[in-house]
Amino acid sequence: MNGEKILTVSQLSRYLKSLLQSDEILQNICVSGEISNFKLHRPSGHIYFTLKDRKSVLRCIFFRSRNLRLKFQPGEGMKVLAWGNISIYEYGGYYQLYVNRMEPDGLGTLFLAFEQLKEKLRLEGLFDPKHKKPLPFIPRKIGLITSPSGAALQDFLRTLLRRFPCVQVLFCPSAVQGDEAASQLIQALERLQDVPDLDVIVLTRGGGSMEELWSFNDEKLARAIFRCEIPIISAVGHETDFTIADFVADMRAATPTAAAEQVAPELRELLQKLKGTRERLINLWDYSIKQRRADLERFSGTLLQKLPRDKINQGYQRVDEIEKLFNRIFNMQLKLKNTRLEHLREKIETLNPLKIMDRGFVFVLDEEKGIVSDIKQLKVGKGINIIFKNGEAGCRVENITDSILPTSCSEE
Repeated sequence: MNGEKILTVSQLSRYLKSLLQSDEILQNICVSGEISNFKLHRPSGHIYFTLKDRKSVLRCIFFRSRNLRLKFQPGEGMKVLAWGNISIYEYGGYYQLYVNRMEPDGLGTLFLAFEQLKEKLRLEGLFDPKHKKPLPFIPRKIGLITSPSGAALQDFLRTLLRRFPCVQVLFCPSAVQGDEAASQLIQALERLQDVPDLDVIVLTRGGGSMEELWSFNDEKLARAIFRCEIPIISAVGHETDFTIADFVADMRAATPTAAAEQVAPELRELLQKLKGTRERLINLWDYSIKQRRADLERFSGTLLQKLPRDKINQGYQRVDEIEKLFNRIFNMQLKLKNTRLEHLREKIETLNPLKIMDRGFVFVLDEEKGIVSDIKQLKVGKGINIIFKNGEAGCRVENITDSILPTSCSEE
């Protein structure tokens, strides 16, 4: 055919692939666009999608070995920056972007700053496990830093009240997003470190975008957490959110609720374990006494030939006296523990909100499910929910009358 070079389709695809792979620009390229046709292949974990703008589309593949490091969940319609290399998929005969890394478009600078600070602090040893302080098994006093208006406060307190209501919580309010949040968080940490006998500090807030959580990526806050001599739990955002504070803190909790579960044991389980331990100690002591008596009986025949009978009788008497003394001490300790347990039960019963509601008291929630504790929080025409012991009633405010009732104050 006039000396023309004839190529098969496969040969042409391989040739074009070699051309693309020899281009340095195409082997380290960043492409911006909007995700379309997003699909996560469940068996393999690979992600397939296209990037598009108003005029063109580009096929992309994000292999599982690469996308495991994603710190956000990509989805349909999301604008992203994708780094990778261009190559030909020979079987299909089309070119595509093989993605190595991906970030939301517009947040690239924040991600870069986050990664740079993270690497800097890691090299300085701020994340080293050897610096992590252990949490107390049963805390007596907990410091809580979060926004007074956020859902994290109610989630934490509600879970803690259900699990371990006899612990004292010192709330130190702070902004959790915005320009002033980092400095307020540092001030809150410094104030709580001056509180005597504080066992642990919980630093928490609900989920949000990377920009909203950025205060917890502040370098000064990270160093303040590292310097703190009191153990710190960081519970910022949701399970997929990570901040610098999470890496520096002594423990990370995925959510505010998880922080409450980690900071204190479940009281009922604790009492059950204590009961089981007491029973095992009693059984162990009974077994030990029986073994010692058996040993004494076994050797008494031999000793009878060498020692006077009264020495042996004195030995028996001494064993009986020791047993009585131990039983008396053991019973006194049991009585003391039972008294402390009874005191704890009475304290828990006193703190039980259901007992208060038996006397006719109710909880009033506004339309956002926040607790209404002041008449000034109500507005005529607004809806409220009244929580009784055995149910809930939706109401609407018809009128408001100020009333001064006798009050008493006590220091918590």
